[in-house]
Amino acid sequence: MRQAEFGTEGAQIRWTEAEGRGPARVYVHGLGSASSVYHAHIAADATLAGRRSLFVDLPGHGISDRPAAFGYALEEHADALAAVLDAAGAAGAEIVGHSMGGAVAIVLATRRPDLVSRLVLAEANLDPNPPRTAGSSGIASYTERDFVRGGGFTETLERVGHIWRATMRLADPTALHRSAAGLIRGTDPTMRRQLMDLTIPRTYLMGELSGALQGCAELAASGVDVVTVAGAGHNIMFDNPAAFVAAVAGQPAPTS
Repeated sequence: MRQAEFGTEGAQIRWTEAEGRGPARVYVHGLGSASSVYHAHIAADATLAGRRSLFVDLPGHGISDRPAAFGYALEEHADALAAVLDAAGAAGAEIVGHSMGGAVAIVLATRRPDLVSRLVLAEANLDPNPPRTAGSSGIASYTERDFVRGGGFTETLERVGHIWRATMRLADPTALHRSAAGLIRGTDPTMRRQLMDLTIPRTYLMGELSGALQGCAELAASGVDVVTVAGAGHNIMFDNPAAFVAAVAGQPAPTS
């Protein structure tokens, strides 16, 4: 386990690392999740093994600190992730980001292009004000006080599935709410616009069971490789790990 300082309170963002060759692959989890839980089995696949791999827990999540005065906006998460890559000497990394982690990766690539050589995004948040779900929009529908102290965190844990609950219960409730609010607020320009304006290789994975991706043609026209993953919902790395591995490796998805 390694760590780097972020923010203004001396807090530490932490990650675990597997040694290997080549530019680092950096795995970044979604809201209420943890990177090693969602991605260690992907990096260990024979197709990807042997590459330097970092599993980063964003502020307020997993093994990272959760400072009370931190804002947890997407830009702040991206700056904390930049602190990891700077401390690790991992410029030019490939970032594999799931959901909120994908949005953070987009912002990082825009703010610090020296740190990112490629993006693989699994159902990354691209637009502000998404439809109401049990996820970010449901969490942000509470006031911060009601979520943290009024039962909102407990109610959310009861609504989400057992896989998400296993890591969400480890997240700091204040950090979780502020991170969700940051996703709802989005960025200016939007994460979608930032993604389209980047020129590095970009792959966007959409689970077949999640429905059609809004603005797919526009993303493809900007050079984003949009891939629909068969038999998968939002957690593509669990639902179809072989296809996820292939996308990270830059290979065609397996046909069976």
